[in-house]
Amino acid sequence: MAGNPSAKKRQKEAARREHQKDKAERREQRKAEKGPRADSNGEDPDLAGIIPGPQPLPPTDEPA
Repeated sequence: MAGNPSAKKRQKEAARREHQKDKAERREQRKAEKGPRADSNGEDPDLAGIIPGPQPLPPTDEPA
């Protein structure tokens, strides 16, 4: 016989939990090394200064 399936399952689950714990620790370490972001005011730099709403009409060549 190959062994007790329940024991193998417990070992596999314990290894998975250990791996997830290691990953979480590495993730926290990388986050701490990066530090705070330079632009932390929450505004997208690509959208800075854009005013929502209707935009002015472009100039036309026709005299009014």
